Amino acid sequence: MNIKDDFPILKNRDIAYLDSGATTQKPKQVIEAIDKYYENYNANPHRGAYSLSIEATEAYEDTRTKISKFINTKAREEIIFSKNASESLNLIAYSYGLENLKPGDEICISIMEHHSNLVPWQKVAKKTGAKLVYMYINEDFEISEEEWKTKINDKTKIVGITHVSNVLGTINDVENIVKYAHKKGAVTIVDASQSIPHMKIDVQKLDTDFLVFSGHKMLAPLGIGVLYGKKEILNKMMPFLMGGDMIEYVYEQETTFAPLPNKFEAGTQNVEGVIGLGAAIDYIEKIGYDEIQKIEDEVIDYARTELSKLDYLDIYMTPNKENHSSVISFNIKGVHPHDVASILDSEGVCVRSGNHCAQPLLRYLNMDSTCRASFYLYNTKEDVDKLVSALNKAYNMFKKYIKVEG
Repeated sequence: MNIKDDFPILKNRDIAYLDSGATTQKPKQVIEAIDKYYENYNANPHRGAYSLSIEATEAYEDTRTKISKFINTKAREEIIFSKNASESLNLIAYSYGLENLKPGDEICISIMEHHSNLVPWQKVAKKTGAKLVYMYINEDFEISEEEWKTKINDKTKIVGITHVSNVLGTINDVENIVKYAHKKGAVTIVDASQSIPHMKIDVQKLDTDFLVFSGHKMLAPLGIGVLYGKKEILNKMMPFLMGGDMIEYVYEQETTFAPLPNKFEAGTQNVEGVIGLGAAIDYIEKIGYDEIQKIEDEVIDYARTELSKLDYLDIYMTPNKENHSSVISFNIKGVHPHDVASILDSEGVCVRSGNHCAQPLLRYLNMDSTCRASFYLYNTKEDVDKLVSALNKAYNMFKKYIKVEG
């Protein structure tokens, strides 16, 4: 089985696509599911009594049930659709954070958070008088147990942690962090955007209060995200957005809100995105996480080995392979990452360059930006070879301009 055959763009373009951490390519099964929706039952869900609207509603709600089973929630009403993980995190910050924090409380997050799980908490801290506390990484690019046990204390009311760093690929010990946070009476938020494409997540086993992810990083279309929250917490929260379909009764001066999950889904939703996300989950489950991890482990081990042979590279990843996922950040010493990425692009190799929406992390590491190769189930050792070849070309182009220290 050649998985690349399922991805039209990888057949139509001669590229090594190594930017799945930003967005994954879409298999034909997802594209066909979206086409089928528009060709056969496009209508506004929850709005009409006619058959098209009923079919659209069923497809939309069936996907909610599918996601509930996919991450093992207690109830399907615990799944809220959003635009992306960023919106899901903002919903938590506004609807839970602003309403439940007070001066003297602490919000604890890691230095490796994406801006989406950092900037909203800055705002919440300023609005409520709470203090924003950071867990920092060690020389292995990991958060030690000592660090999170030191930073999470009796004042901590919210703990936000990325499951996998989008810059370093570090897999955080979220299960034990959640357990310890709960001992201290804190509510927990896990950003699973970089983990759920690669590994099975069971929210009941994890026991986190909230979990978020974006569909487009796991083969689904852009513009669809998920918020999971424990029902007892969601029921107490006020809606983040107000408008159509999230209300029960509206009077001139008073409104009552619809029950979960509608309470948090104002207005017409991204139905095609939901349909596509359902098809993406079907595709992932058909292949299976065991097979996905087997494919990725082989390719990423090969990439770690081959890139480590290039003495002109600085590579930023934990030496502990069991704590490392699908992201490898690197720089050619003395060369700007944007220049490197441009040369790689000329060789048909797609990597990201920049700060990866994680400026505090890069500042902590005394860097402005890096190149980042992020892998997924459709990548091969040949893609790694193309990356290495392109890096050699880039280095040879720039080496006469590189200042040698010493």
